[in-house]
Amino acid sequence: MSDSITGKGRAVSLALAEPTVHVSRGWIVKLSVANLAMWLASLTPIQVVLPIQLQNIDPHHEIGALAIVSGVGAVASALATPIAGVLSDRTTHAWGFGSLRGRRHRWTLATALLAALSLVLMGYQQTVLGVGILWVLFSAFQNGEYATLSAAIPDHVPVRQRATVSGWVGMPYALGLVLGTLLAVEVLGSSVSASYNAFAILMFVLAVPFALTTRDPVLEPEHREPLSLRKLAQAFWISPRQYPDFGWAWLTRFLMSLAIAMGTLYLLYFLQDRVHYEKLFPGQTAADGLLILIVIYTVAVVVSAVIGGVISDRIGKRRGIVTVGGLTISAAAALLTFVETWDAALVAAVLFGLGFGAYLAVDQALITQVLPAATDRAKDLGIINIAIVGPSAIGAAIAGPLVTLGGYPTLYAATAVVGVLGAVLVWRIKSVA
Repeated sequence: MSDSITGKGRAVSLALAEPTVHVSRGWIVKLSVANLAMWLASLTPIQVVLPIQLQNIDPHHEIGALAIVSGVGAVASALATPIAGVLSDRTTHAWGFGSLRGRRHRWTLATALLAALSLVLMGYQQTVLGVGILWVLFSAFQNGEYATLSAAIPDHVPVRQRATVSGWVGMPYALGLVLGTLLAVEVLGSSVSASYNAFAILMFVLAVPFALTTRDPVLEPEHREPLSLRKLAQAFWISPRQYPDFGWAWLTRFLMSLAIAMGTLYLLYFLQDRVHYEKLFPGQTAADGLLILIVIYTVAVVVSAVIGGVISDRIGKRRGIVTVGGLTISAAAALLTFVETWDAALVAAVLFGLGFGAYLAVDQALITQVLPAATDRAKDLGIINIAIVGPSAIGAAIAGPLVTLGGYPTLYAATAVVGVLGAVLVWRIKSVA
């Protein structure tokens, strides 16, 4: 097993060659740990810390404030990732230092550090505006780190191993939330500033092992694509007519991400307002109930992501597993449409986790197989990231009015419909089985 990839002759840069050698377990662990810290620091605030902070700042308008802050953060994320990808794709050994001379690792460390500093400053904010500005900065830098970490899979992992690796690397998306919630709620007593400080430290420190101890092939200047303002502008677009499978992959990921955003954004308030968790369990808060749901969901994600990824690689098929995962997520939303009880929430957490784990692992592997060019892997994955984070802004804009006008059943019914569309349309992709 090796951390490296092999190129075919001197005419092909090692940084651009299609990987053929399996990555090692150590490589997978280091990338997974870096992703774990990144997702812990970015997802836990949305689900736990930001709602608490905004409720403390403006207890009469916390729903609207959360929608605005999460929305502008999603916009910043969508804009930042393709640009960071373009810059990373074109980074040569110039300005390198020590072992950091490749395309990715310097960007990983720099963006992780800047994101961590933004989190620390967020803990001192006493206005919605201040929180919003720092959340925009954090979202931009965090997604810059995401651009480089996500490119590691097509850069280093052969196709026959990608779903398995994507399962292990995607698992921290759920695990980060549960560990972050445990840290914020149980260890730090829901302290806003202490939570942000802890997240910041973990985000930077746990990115270091992958950045400093794994290979990052150098891109030779003669293989570097030219950079211009036009190229930066084009970072946000790939023609779906020229690359239809990429276009369908983008659309299906957008729809599933929209379903996820709509179904989870107001879960804390759902437990407060409809389940009446604090009345059911005196002495506990809705945040405690949310933690229970997150733990159940995470266990289900871990199991289905690993199993789904291994099965997909062994049978060489992606679309069927993606569809089953998406429909399972929709079933969870449909359940909450008709039953607003704590027991229903527990069952929905299991369904959501099983569906999301399988979907996340296999769909990520599928996406890496429809990327248009090796020279633009990080940029193209940055465009995919728009389909992941963009729905957070749109989901907030949709979910708020749906809850206000029709209540939570309307929200979850719409979530189920969107999820079904995302699960079915994956079959329009033709180049991947």
